[in-house]
Parts: sequence; structure tokens; C-alpha cells
Amino acid sequence: MESRNYWVYILASPSGTLYIGVTNNLERRIYEHKKGLVKGFTEKYDCKKLVYHEFYSDIKQAIKREKEIKGWKRYKKETLIKSLNKNWNDLSLSF
Repeated sequence: MESRNYWVYILASPSGTLYIGVTNNLERRIYEHKKGLVKGFTEKYDCKKLVYHEFYSDIKQAIKREKEIKGWKRYKKETLIKSLNKNWNDLSLSF
């Protein structure tokens, strides 16, 4: 079985709305969100700032983690974000 790269990521909107997703190409996916190419929730709520991400080599683990985070209360999601990104900076600016 070939190993690949997967990321669970969190985007934030200017108003603080959070979106949790999973992708096999983080840079491409964030570009798509920022350019409005992803229709639906992120477009509607203007979620474009990458505030958190985790790397996985197994898609099943990544999807499991995505679902786990989505089930959390907002406070726990905020604590996770702050553990990596205290000031909620846009991490995609380093791409």
C-alpha cells in the first residue's frame, strides 16, 4: 500500500466561523478556498484563513480525526488551534 500525505485543517472566517476539512494537498485546497472555488459552507461563511493543520500518512486516520474534531464543542476547537497558533495567524502565508 502506497503512503500518501493527508492533512486535517481548520479554516476561520473574519467573524470566527470555523470549518474543518481533510485533503491530500493542503496548498492546493487552501488556494481553492481562498479563490472561492469551493462552493458551499466555506464560500458562504468566508472561511479562508488557515489557522490549524495536522499531517497524516493514512487517509482513514485523517478522516477519523476530522470527524473527531467536528464533534467537539467550540471551546475545545479553539484550544486546539491555540496550541499551534496562539494568535490565529494565517498559516497559509508560509506556503
